[in-house]
Amino acid sequence: MGDSSSPDPSSSTMTDLNMDTLVQCASYLSLRDLSNMAMSCKYLQRAAYSDSIWLSLFRHRWPLPIPLSSSQVSNVRDAYLTRHSTIQQFKYLDPQSSDFSTFGKPSEHILLDKNNVMFSQGSLICILDTDSLFSGSNSLVTRDNHNARITCMRLFPLGETSMDQSESGRNENVLITSSCDHSIRLWWKGGCHRCFKGHNGPVLTLSDRLLGHGTGKIFASGGEDGTVRLWSINSSGKRGQHALRATLYGHEKAVSLMSVAGYKTSLLVSMSKNSKVRVWDTTTASSSSRSSCCVGMTSIPGNPVGMKCHESLLYVAAGSSVIAIDLRTMHRVSTVMQQVKLHSFQVMPSKSLICTGGTGRAMLWDIRKSSNTPKVEPVIELDGHVGPIKLLHMDRYKVVAGGLDDSCINVWDVDTGEHTNSLICSEDESLGCSAMVVDGCRLVTASGDEEQCVLRFRDFDTATCPVSSNASETGSPVSKFWGPQSYSDSESSDY
Repeated sequence: MGDSSSPDPSSSTMTDLNMDTLVQCASYLSLRDLSNMAMSCKYLQRAAYSDSIWLSLFRHRWPLPIPLSSSQVSNVRDAYLTRHSTIQQFKYLDPQSSDFSTFGKPSEHILLDKNNVMFSQGSLICILDTDSLFSGSNSLVTRDNHNARITCMRLFPLGETSMDQSESGRNENVLITSSCDHSIRLWWKGGCHRCFKGHNGPVLTLSDRLLGHGTGKIFASGGEDGTVRLWSINSSGKRGQHALRATLYGHEKAVSLMSVAGYKTSLLVSMSKNSKVRVWDTTTASSSSRSSCCVGMTSIPGNPVGMKCHESLLYVAAGSSVIAIDLRTMHRVSTVMQQVKLHSFQVMPSKSLICTGGTGRAMLWDIRKSSNTPKVEPVIELDGHVGPIKLLHMDRYKVVAGGLDDSCINVWDVDTGEHTNSLICSEDESLGCSAMVVDGCRLVTASGDEEQCVLRFRDFDTATCPVSSNASETGSPVSKFWGPQSYSDSESSDY
């Protein structure tokens, strides 16, 4: 009798397949699965990096000639990743572009949800189909259920609620808006689905994510009345009866900022206009008791500008500084301070970057240099603006900035600080930018005055004419952070 522990000689593994067969199998995989396959071993990586696979992916996404003759591109995969990077950085002169004008006040809030642009005009919610912009039909839907100015707009995944558990519904979003009319409204399928009332004054802000787990999640609101209120997104009834789960007291001033902790989705951080920060454990909150569920407090000098949670850290921008706080201990772990007043800020912990918007310029800071150094200098200064930079976007490809005093949106390479593009917001250059949203290679800006609002939509995905750059003649610019950027397998799945 043979040894049962010995391997079966007739068994085989994936690596026993010949390369042609592997490539054929890999051609059916998604980009994310291709990346996972490439990280398994060198043999599978060779199959996943096959030119035939990436040629098919390239032609499917962009029906354009592949610049294999470029000195910076050695194979088709490199060509794909290079083009993806450049369109994400808006490094083209000919994006697909269209304008849309409406009468009324300029927009203060814009969101992109697939092919829909959602924006506010005073008390109006406006929904515009981007496909209609280029067909000439301009199908604009407006909703006037709010009775006063809209103060905040959030998109939450429908799949995290029990409203629609169908397969198609899991990829949709619901829109929630707050207003100076003391109400909050939930919008779904183009109409107002529920109304939430409970605040004794204007509702100023909403949580940036849903709180809790499963389909029984809640969202939070902060108001002029100094309270934080927790609402069930799955409450029944057109007017959201029984939706109010708890009212949290403790702030002395109006609550203007909120963020949900990254490492524990039941923790909510709120900040009032006097820069007092409170951390709430929403699992212990109860509508039948006024007892506090506050589990942490601190205060920040200066007027609040922005706030963002990442894992166990809280980044708070106020006055002229950005402070990182460990939510587990409420101790400050780093501080970035500039000489001028902050108007906006963004943080990208995956690249150890903070971007701050001042007057006339934005600045990039290395988080790692701010923990043990009393005076930190910015790594890059991004000049070229007029007036306060109120609008700021940062992702792993680019920084996009603008403001009411600027007729252009400026774009910089996030690794090198190279200025890559300036994009005019409106034909009327006297109008600044009142709102902006960036989604990958798409950009929507709003300009206007008290009589009109002009939206300009740009999509760089099909652009073909690159912006000329001195860097293209002398080789790729060197990153001021870690040296030349390379593409990892994990990055190539992020499209």
